[in-house]
Amino acid sequence: MTGPGLPAAPAVRRVVVVHGYDAAPDSHWFPWLRERLAAEGVRTVLAELPEPSRPEAGAWSEAVARAVGEVDEHTHLVGHSLGCITLLRHLAGLPQPWTLGGIVLVAGFTGRLESEPVLDEFLAEDVDLTAVRAGALRRLVLRSDDDPTVPAAATEELARRLGAPLRVVPGAGHFCAADGVTRLPAVLEALVPRGGA
Repeated sequence: MTGPGLPAAPAVRRVVVVHGYDAAPDSHWFPWLRERLAAEGVRTVLAELPEPSRPEAGAWSEAVARAVGEVDEHTHLVGHSLGCITLLRHLAGLPQPWTLGGIVLVAGFTGRLESEPVLDEFLAEDVDLTAVRAGALRRLVLRSDDDPTVPAAATEELARRLGAPLRVVPGAGHFCAADGVTRLPAVLEALVPRGGA
């Protein structure tokens, strides 16, 4: 990830993408991102989380641990919505020290959402981001200016807690196919700037 406020990056060799609530690896912009990264020679894993319409924190954490495996400076993680807090919990629980090339969080948050009370139990436990701030070489948070699910303030607070730059993508809703988002150049550009749209 490069750009304003982001240091130069070691080569990105592996990306793990973690979907959110009521989604799947073939949802939204995830297949497009995998295809574009493959064209850049980047191996991409689209994690498949169990029971996406009835998520259970423990089961999702186990699935993310399997998908992510060992992290290093050439590994980058991408999370969307509920996948963001799942990734952050995983990283926070890793034995320290560790180094991760970077993390891109799309429509991320860590607290409960008024719009999704069904997720209250999943979101009951917050996450300590100290280790993520220390271990992730680069961090980027994206939000839309019209997200109906995650309030702008929640994503901005996540960026603040992570010490991460925040980028606003106009008109992207919750970054779902239903919002017309089946490609997300902002994520690709963060990972491989020459990748384009």
